[in-house]
Amino acid sequence: MRGGSGVVESSVIVERVDDVDKEKKKKRRSNRRSKHNSAFNSVNEARGETSDSMKSDDKTKNLVSSMGYSSSKQGLEMTSNEQTASNVGFSSMPTMHINERFGSACDDTAVDVGGSTYSKSCPESIAYPGSSKLCTDGFLPFHQFEGSSRKKLFAPYWPMEAVNEALEKGEALKALFRVNAHNRLEAYCKIDGVPTDVLVNGMCSQNRAVEGDIVVIKVDPLGLWTKMKGSNGSSNNSTVVEDCNLVQEVNGLADNSEKGKGKVDANCEHRDGRSGVLPDRGFYDGTQVTRTAAYNHVNGHHQYGSESLHVGLLPGQNEGMNSVDQLASMTIRYPLKRPTAKVVAIVEKSLRRNAIVGFLNVKQWFSYLELNRKDAKKNSVILDHEYVTFSPTDPRFPKMVVFVRDLPVSIKKRLEDGDITIETELLAAQIEDWSAESSFPCARVSHSFGRGSDLKPQINAILYENAIPCADFSPQVLSCLPSTPWEIPSKEIQTRRDLRDLCVFTIDPPTASDLDDALSVEKLSKDTFRVGVHIADVSYFVLPNTALDVEAQIRSTSVYLLQRKIQMLPSLLSEELCSLNPGVDRLSFSMFWELNSMGDVLDRWIGRTMIRSCCKLSYRHAQDFIQGIADVENFSTLEGYSELHGQFEWSDVIRSVKYLHEISKTLKEKRFNGGALQLESAKIVYLFDDDGVPYDSNLSERMDSNFLVEEFMLLANTTAAEIISRAFPDSALLRRHPEPNMRKLKEFEAFCRKHGLALDTSSSGQFHQSLEKLREKLKGDSVLFDILISYASKPMQLASYFCSGNLKDNLNDWGHYGLAVPLYTHFTSPLRRYPDIVVHRTLAAVIEAEELCMKHRRVLKCTDGKVSKQCFTGTYFDKEAAVSPQGKEALSSAALKHGIPSPDLLGSVAAYCNERKLASRHAEDACEKLYMWFLLKRREILLSDARVLGLGPRFMSVYIQKLAIERRIYYDEVEGLTVEWLESTSTLVLSLAGHKRLFKRGGPGNYMALGNAAWVVNPYDLSVETGIDDCDATRMANGEVALSDSEPNSKPWVDPGAFPLTVRMLSTIPVALYAIGGDDGPLEIGVRLYMSSYLK
Repeated sequence: MRGGSGVVESSVIVERVDDVDKEKKKKRRSNRRSKHNSAFNSVNEARGETSDSMKSDDKTKNLVSSMGYSSSKQGLEMTSNEQTASNVGFSSMPTMHINERFGSACDDTAVDVGGSTYSKSCPESIAYPGSSKLCTDGFLPFHQFEGSSRKKLFAPYWPMEAVNEALEKGEALKALFRVNAHNRLEAYCKIDGVPTDVLVNGMCSQNRAVEGDIVVIKVDPLGLWTKMKGSNGSSNNSTVVEDCNLVQEVNGLADNSEKGKGKVDANCEHRDGRSGVLPDRGFYDGTQVTRTAAYNHVNGHHQYGSESLHVGLLPGQNEGMNSVDQLASMTIRYPLKRPTAKVVAIVEKSLRRNAIVGFLNVKQWFSYLELNRKDAKKNSVILDHEYVTFSPTDPRFPKMVVFVRDLPVSIKKRLEDGDITIETELLAAQIEDWSAESSFPCARVSHSFGRGSDLKPQINAILYENAIPCADFSPQVLSCLPSTPWEIPSKEIQTRRDLRDLCVFTIDPPTASDLDDALSVEKLSKDTFRVGVHIADVSYFVLPNTALDVEAQIRSTSVYLLQRKIQMLPSLLSEELCSLNPGVDRLSFSMFWELNSMGDVLDRWIGRTMIRSCCKLSYRHAQDFIQGIADVENFSTLEGYSELHGQFEWSDVIRSVKYLHEISKTLKEKRFNGGALQLESAKIVYLFDDDGVPYDSNLSERMDSNFLVEEFMLLANTTAAEIISRAFPDSALLRRHPEPNMRKLKEFEAFCRKHGLALDTSSSGQFHQSLEKLREKLKGDSVLFDILISYASKPMQLASYFCSGNLKDNLNDWGHYGLAVPLYTHFTSPLRRYPDIVVHRTLAAVIEAEELCMKHRRVLKCTDGKVSKQCFTGTYFDKEAAVSPQGKEALSSAALKHGIPSPDLLGSVAAYCNERKLASRHAEDACEKLYMWFLLKRREILLSDARVLGLGPRFMSVYIQKLAIERRIYYDEVEGLTVEWLESTSTLVLSLAGHKRLFKRGGPGNYMALGNAAWVVNPYDLSVETGIDDCDATRMANGEVALSDSEPNSKPWVDPGAFPLTVRMLSTIPVALYAIGGDDGPLEIGVRLYMSSYLK
């Protein structure tokens, strides 16, 4: 389309891929030869460096920050605690991985200005009135950015009318915007139905979108698409994988499947553009894009007008295909090319914009203030235009500017008093504006947590940025709780099945206080057992549409932070009245199955019951029973077991645990024979001192007792899903797990094949069997198998809740890939998950409707305790009864009574619960990383062997089994280090150089110090008996690091490497780990080569 007309072009010329690649290489060579502006003296943030660590060795006391920062946990903040799940918008958040650090995957496509990453193809810096140059951090002087003559740096957003029209016609696509934590220049959008994520590369293309926004993108023509990383054997590390693709987001969370073909005018005015804060390099002049600003950062092609944004039809394609199908077809036809796009509008701003954690940078502001202190009058005028910069701890967000006039009074006063410790304060800010004239968003500080190196402020920041409600429950919520002491009403005793004489017990972690599941087993005959799963009946206490129910919806899930638990429900319910504590009567939902020796379900019953648990077992206790360590004969000699209640003996409990163990093994084998997949890996367990600070850690693997409980919980969840989906096909809350990213799965398969490891990923079942064979083959190399499991997890997508009515026409999407079952839901944890409460209500409605139907058909339940045949909840579902007038009326009446949401409302509840579950996962992962950081800070140095996962001329990726994390070690452009990369054999040779290089290629920045890549010690300083002896002689890049003599056992002996160091894929190398950041930046775990040399 030209001149803004709405005419659809009949064809678009597809440029030759070879020509595009040549143009890219030519441009990159040109960029490498070009000189950098003086503003580029800051170190490349995309490679994870900082200027302080490169230019001096004495800026910080102990540790360096040259290894970069990994993402902090992401989350979405709710606007009000009174918000219910039905009206809370859902935005997905990528999972933060502790094994990710910030670094560019292509060093000649990005540079850093003031800690923000830009494409080198952006225009050169421009001078501003009253200033001969930019400040060294890339910002204007503190008194010169408002009122300056500026032109637009970004294209204006399309107006909503054009956006809606383009979405309807399929000329644009709506998607979630996700930023690469390794390189903020790279962002990705996942389009349902398209096997490859769409790349949005460079500041101009991203057009002010930030992590978590719902954006509208215009896909570029095929000729502008970039090559897949690793597809052409380029000089960059071939094993680098995009961060945002490591864990796929939940499918179906954004409506991005609009159909149609055609074009929309891209030259529409910005509907709500406002005055910007700071000018940037290059500009848009309203309707016409300048030459440099329109430069495509992917491959060097210029774009004029909107025709360059049209996907276009390939010759021979079916013109009846919708745009998503066309895009999918093109990605399949050109598997080595990744589609690229530009953001043309933001339709839903991420709530994450309101909770960005970081630090203020005030040193330059103090310097500026000192220079102007003599002119008090001038200072008073300047105050309104002064600003400080705000650096987020999450590298996916850009650096921001904060006006001094808008700072909280307490912080502003500290600034006026010259308090430099403000930089150590962990703060939260919210983005207020990002105009087309500014490369930096304007933010406002909204919260202060405390010193960044302290544990409590960091935990509070994690909760804040993930919008985890941690305030006490309101009086309105507490008023919904029953009075204490509380007893089961006589009405419930009459209407429920009484199981208080049944041997029922719980198996949980030893510290668990919210016990929501219990087990029982009865031997009916030689080969037949009746197994019972009993779940706390939380829905009896949490009634629909009450203040308690609304609060439970808002919280959606309990959050466990190792040393702290944030409960979904008040403790009176979660730890007392609902918790299945031993020796007390409790209300429950129970499921019984009659199982034969093959694991087949012969019959089942489900209903509301009363139970009395006889004991609380830990997983360790149950494991002792399984292994025969604790038996009837020697049980009295063992300590630490809970009290036994009721008329039962320990022999009854031990016998039951052994029965359940044997049955669970049969169910597990049957499940895996049916195609289930399990990606099991060790978990880090921390040991804490009396102050709650970790002092040690170890890897813990699950025991047979864990799998015992898991099998019966899976059976209960599957049964619940089957029952509610049959009775309420439009209003069942289910859980689905999509198939993995097939391209990445094939890449993993190729990786295994390259290293002589056979792997079949054709189905989940074949995948599991292949991994089990590899487990057996690699018995002597557990580290490599852990690596394979970690890699196998990366293509997996997240499981998600959904309303059955919303996917009524896509029954194939209901299944659970990992469990290999067609229907699944969550039923077994109502004390800590809100979806389980919804499922409980639905089951209660099904049971009540069944009783009404049976009464109408004069079918009475058996009263002799045997399992009776049911029309809705039994193994046979009576569809005729369900669709009969009486059945429909019974189901409708029961649904109304128990508060079953409509399909639309239930879909909103499911989406919100997905977001909250992901936020809680982010918070829990961030907390685990936090404790790992404090553990390393306490030790100061941790020596370990590491396995090389990725290798190239710039950096290597290593896996450290002790901490179960991945890290990168950068070694290009390091002072005193020679790098030899042998492409043909994928071999790296690192040697000490005898000459000094003062500058980087293509710019005036200094080379990194050797300590940034390797910790080199003198062999004379080593002691074979005790480890490192004379540590005061060893230095990290930015200061002294001494190993504590008080914890010799925490530093197991690891032999240092020697130069020249030859490294290949999967090689084992020695490394040193240490804590970075705290008071001066985000928390990070650094890693360097651990080497020895007499030349040190």
